[in-house]
Amino acid sequence: MKKYAEREKFLPTQIEDLRRLDWKACDIIIITGDTYIDSPFIGAAVISRWLEAHGFKVGIIAQPDVKSDDIARLGEPRLFWGVTGGCMDSMVANYTAMNKFRNQDDLTPGGKNIHRPDRASMVYTNLIRRHFKDTRPIVLGGVEASLRRIAHYDFWSNKIRRSILFDAKADILVYGNGEQAILDVAEGLRENIPIDNIPGTCFIKREVPEAYTHLPSFEDASTNPDVFIKMFRKFYNNQDPVTAKGLVQAHGDRYLIHNPPAPPLNQEDFDKAGELRFTRDVHPDDIKHGKVRAQDTIQFSIPVHRGCYGECRFCSIAVHQGRRIQSRSEASVLREVMKVCAHPAFKGTINDAGGPTANMYGFDCGRKKTKGSCQDKACLYPDVCTSLPVNHEPHKQLLRKIRNLDTVKHVFVASGLRHDMILADGQRGEAYLETLLRFHTSGQLKIAPEHSEDSVLRSMGKPGRKSLMRFKDLFDKLNKNIGKQQFLSYYFIAAYPGCSDQDMSALGRFAKNQLNVQPEQVQIFTPLPCTWASVMYWTGKDPFTGKEINVIRDKRQKERQKGKMVTLDHSAHKAHGKQHPDPSRKFENKKPRRR
Repeated sequence: MKKYAEREKFLPTQIEDLRRLDWKACDIIIITGDTYIDSPFIGAAVISRWLEAHGFKVGIIAQPDVKSDDIARLGEPRLFWGVTGGCMDSMVANYTAMNKFRNQDDLTPGGKNIHRPDRASMVYTNLIRRHFKDTRPIVLGGVEASLRRIAHYDFWSNKIRRSILFDAKADILVYGNGEQAILDVAEGLRENIPIDNIPGTCFIKREVPEAYTHLPSFEDASTNPDVFIKMFRKFYNNQDPVTAKGLVQAHGDRYLIHNPPAPPLNQEDFDKAGELRFTRDVHPDDIKHGKVRAQDTIQFSIPVHRGCYGECRFCSIAVHQGRRIQSRSEASVLREVMKVCAHPAFKGTINDAGGPTANMYGFDCGRKKTKGSCQDKACLYPDVCTSLPVNHEPHKQLLRKIRNLDTVKHVFVASGLRHDMILADGQRGEAYLETLLRFHTSGQLKIAPEHSEDSVLRSMGKPGRKSLMRFKDLFDKLNKNIGKQQFLSYYFIAAYPGCSDQDMSALGRFAKNQLNVQPEQVQIFTPLPCTWASVMYWTGKDPFTGKEINVIRDKRQKERQKGKMVTLDHSAHKAHGKQHPDPSRKFENKKPRRR
């Protein structure tokens, strides 16, 4: 009886669950490459709970065995299949920057990477069609679908690939965060009304809608680097929900129809999405196979906003979560904290209360709301835009209210920070940082300067070293004032397009002599699909200047660049003090950061 009681807290995963619920069939079945963690940090869980909250019968099949009929264990859904590779692109999850297979998977019970197939979305879609001929529509979603929705550079095959909608032979693709788009698809299929013009979706057609903008064809983009740059620029500039036009891209004799992005959820709906009835636990069927390491970080963390102003050129957030910030209300966050505090395993510590970048909660650019994102400038590069009302007070006050709850002993900010934004907030930035250091830092604070050399930073779209040194001076001063010994944790990238061996040597000297650290977080660059950096990597050109840039493709050269950082003399590091281990990065397994 206890076993069944535990299962009933989750969405159905087995035919026995359907019988207990007296369901003849699910309306929707979600297939995911991750284990089933019922958490607001797991996309498949969010979408499933969101559809459930709107009256749909939803089942989940997590990490189905691809060598059997496991994918058919819930039968066939009445409305559609939802397919996602998981919280990460499956190729990023399975392979390192050196294209070596990852033996560890922090989103799989037991941690052994044996349950997520390469190109998971394609594999799962093919399995569905193998077991169910002429089945219900198959809807792709999640990061893997979002970043591969148009013709894109694929690092692992080293070529331009078609939209995943063609390669997977699916029917619909939902991109971005997806709550409103997937709900519109579900309601449209239930009511038998047209769904081919829903914002935030892509389809395949043989005819082109009127007033849609043509991208260069897959065939042209895949053979001509200059055409590929042109294609990506037109695509990237049409990702704002206020100004974007529908896009069309020919793939042979058929067309990818890319509808404009869905508008962000209003705060009321965003609050509802954050407060869905998550158990915050791993499903009982999965946990019996071993620990899921990601739980160490996400189980008692609170997402308070999403999106990013940064537009770092190696980062996928801009084309997935968007360039606007969606923030939950204080009341919603506090209600969720109280639910977390009631969890039987909670011991008083909120591991994180942040988002992709912690210090972007609670403010947005008024211009973006009415006119959309600027086409001719970025919010944070080369400097923080004067029109962006940077204000750290909302996050500071939210953290204060959380830590003042009787049931909370600690609330930490483990998400990375934009140090340049703290400096830009002349009225409140220093007080915010002091608050973090006094109450919300567990030994070290994460920032991501990525490099020190101006030419590389320009290629990355990151601020220069002067702001980093100003921030370090402020950090050191405040630490001294409050009498704590805390550290900055710096993340750096090696072998980035435009980065030479000399640049890496200069970065190594800068880290040792100016930052007084021996870097422990140095990643070799991985070109993620649908990022400007992947465009640079494939074309060998800076798409913003048209000039050729140095691109390192040889594995030994990549390792050599990283080695220039990690094999430096340790004396400065020892003098400064060994940095504390960062618990918030336990589960990342050195996978490429999306910030």
